[in-house]
Amino acid sequence: MFYPYQITSEAAYEKAYAQSIEDPENFWNDIAQHFHWKKKWNKVLEWNFTEPSIKWFLGAQLNITENCLDRHIAERGHEPAIIWEPNDPEEHHRILTYKELLFKVEQFCHVLQNNGVKKGDRVCLYMGMVPELAIAVLACARIGAIHSVIFGGFSAQSIADRLVDAQAEFIITCDGAFRGNKEIALKSIIDDALIQCRFVKKVIVLTRTRTPVSMIKGRDVWWEDEIKKVETQGNPPFPAVTMEAEDPLFILYTSGSTGKPKGVVHTCAGYMVWTTYTFVNVFQYNPGDIHFCTADIGWITGHSYILYGPLSAGATTLMFEGIPIWPDAGRFWQIVEKYRANILYTAPTAIRSLMSFGNGPLQDKDLHSLKTLGTVGEPINEEAWHWYNEHVGQKKCPIVDTWWQTETGGILISNLAGVTPAKPSYATKPLPGVQPVLVNEKGESIEGNNVSGNLCIRFPWPGMLRTTYGDHERCRTNYFAAYPNLYFTGDGCLRDENGNYRITGRVDDVLNVSGHRIGTAEVENAINMHAGVVESAVVGYPHDIKGQGIYAFVIYTSSHGDENLSRQDIAQTVSRVIGALAKPDKIQFVKGLPKTRSGKIMRRILRKIAEGETQNLGDTTTLLDPAVVEDIVAGRL
Repeated sequence: MFYPYQITSEAAYEKAYAQSIEDPENFWNDIAQHFHWKKKWNKVLEWNFTEPSIKWFLGAQLNITENCLDRHIAERGHEPAIIWEPNDPEEHHRILTYKELLFKVEQFCHVLQNNGVKKGDRVCLYMGMVPELAIAVLACARIGAIHSVIFGGFSAQSIADRLVDAQAEFIITCDGAFRGNKEIALKSIIDDALIQCRFVKKVIVLTRTRTPVSMIKGRDVWWEDEIKKVETQGNPPFPAVTMEAEDPLFILYTSGSTGKPKGVVHTCAGYMVWTTYTFVNVFQYNPGDIHFCTADIGWITGHSYILYGPLSAGATTLMFEGIPIWPDAGRFWQIVEKYRANILYTAPTAIRSLMSFGNGPLQDKDLHSLKTLGTVGEPINEEAWHWYNEHVGQKKCPIVDTWWQTETGGILISNLAGVTPAKPSYATKPLPGVQPVLVNEKGESIEGNNVSGNLCIRFPWPGMLRTTYGDHERCRTNYFAAYPNLYFTGDGCLRDENGNYRITGRVDDVLNVSGHRIGTAEVENAINMHAGVVESAVVGYPHDIKGQGIYAFVIYTSSHGDENLSRQDIAQTVSRVIGALAKPDKIQFVKGLPKTRSGKIMRRILRKIAEGETQNLGDTTTLLDPAVVEDIVAGRL
């Protein structure tokens, strides 16, 4: 067995889990021995959930890129680290070996340094899914700068909000990005964002689409020109900067129940140990396997299971620039066949979308290389699970249904591929070190099986968030204040007769749309910016492809009488303020919203109406105007 900490039997899982609960410090002390440290820790863990304060591997020094790159050079320097499949299947793919990847990361470290970036600076990355994104992320980590990757679908306003929050003075972007049959003008969107962010000192621009761009003298530089400068210096190596275990590694923004996105902060040591340990065990990775995670690096899945987890384990990771249905719905299967991929990790939304095209796109594809399938982002429904199992896995590939969050850093609850049992639509059992607890509304623990409640975690794990950037109180109130001495996930959950966990969805005002968390307050704020909107309320409803759709109830003073045009105007406003991913699927114009006498909108009632339940709406007598509900039901889309 290549990885000493790899769990290869159900009995070994039970033993490891018991050890991790009974003596967590010794358990993680042993796991952490298998990484490269500049200086070992003098204490494994110090924590309390009240402040909150969580510190792992105190006193240790390291650089995560030495674990992802340098330590693999001797044994697998000439093996593929990253395989890159471009958007256009006619364009040539690229393979970077560990040796080449280290060289390019060190080269870009010099570019960053030449442009004024130093340890502790915040660097924002807004790029397409190209190898240079991976190189830039790793270079930030190597130089000790805190990276913040922003998904390429966000708007200029969303970028500006994040830049201001992080006070990021450096940006790395591309002229544009390819996504299916579209070109996204990334640099132009950055330029729009920077009108509000005069504090940005440098913008490094990679050439990808050859889209015309505006380059501002003194601020904007071309990636390629900066690389040439380093080449003229002779491409000197760049030693990894020494980082403390609890130094921030990156900030990743996620939607919350208020309008303002929050910057989740992950630190160097614990995150590294957790992502590597979970990657190897959940997917049962073996050296030489090709791991194809279809996520974007702009989301936590891409951070943890395209880059840091796989590279730290010395794996071969496959990056894809495009989308699953372009140029046709066989694209994923063509990529699996082309590279003989062994692991496929994707979202239920993608699976349901591909299901809708039938089995034709699969017919002529050789998928025999696959040995593990995975899902991420939301619970997978049984129909999609069985289709994935039968038609993609050909009933021989275990499916890991992984539950985790941006805040958790890596997978918390999942079966281990082929080692512990799967159950359709269940994440199943917690990983070693994870102590889930179900609580009722009063915060009382719900014991036993065949029960449901709000999902909390009672003990820290190495990969958990440490704070929300620049606002520790927000971290406390969001995650640790609802239930004393517990981390609250925001998810509802049930536990079956065998102790398997099934996530039942968000219990706060956050939607899970195509595996992406979107705060209802954020969408409402954007809708309310439209000139004709008086007020709005947003809820989720079941959607065949996305899992959850966005249903907006809007009080609107129409100026041109064309309701469809008005809906398009509002959707366009949301697109401009947040990004296309937050556009409402349905917009219903209403005369009023169901409010209590104190002015609180009763979203519970709106949720039921959106879901099609118009009979059992509960007690509406406490509403300021109960007649409003009848109007809304009558006008339901």
